[in-house]
Amino acid sequence: MKSSQLFAHPLLTLPNLLTCFRFVATPFLLGFAWMGWGVAFLILLAVCFLTDMLDGWAARRTGQVSEFGAVLDSWADVIIYLTISLCCWWLWPALVTREWLSVSLTVGSCLVPAWVGFYKFGCFTSYHTWTVKLAVVTTGFTLYLLVLGGPAWPFRLSALICLLAAIEEIGLTFLLSEPKADIRSIWCIVKALSKSKTG
Repeated sequence: MKSSQLFAHPLLTLPNLLTCFRFVATPFLLGFAWMGWGVAFLILLAVCFLTDMLDGWAARRTGQVSEFGAVLDSWADVIIYLTISLCCWWLWPALVTREWLSVSLTVGSCLVPAWVGFYKFGCFTSYHTWTVKLAVVTTGFTLYLLVLGGPAWPFRLSALICLLAAIEEIGLTFLLSEPKADIRSIWCIVKALSKSKTG
């Protein structure tokens, strides 16, 4: 198969390749953390966060938004959050122990909605609400602030934002009869359901 034919495959789009970078980076993140290479871990993690922000933007800009891409992104998010929690435990155990509640809320806010969606629909949900996007940005920023010696309260506040995002996602799962991708907020679904009932 020619290279031009390979990259013409509908699944091998720029957004999907950006998402797949996080899968490829996972063993390297684990390796850096296991070896105690905190700086290398933080640099690679920053690139992972960057690709997480860019894949959705690239999908919209190139007209390559797809259900597969949304689900792939959700899988990548779950794997990265699990990896981050394990790596931070290896690199900064005292810090993780001190901030165990915020860490648990952050990780749980990623895993529990995914489990609820999988239990109901048989697949991971890919809502990508604005609250989730805010949670991802604040988590990334405040995590770096925390491990680099900054105050803990921004990370704790970020954990509460993650909790709110998780509650919204779980609410969406209960409201929807089938999984849908890229929903801005739960209010969009509530309005749609209200219109359908009154109509």
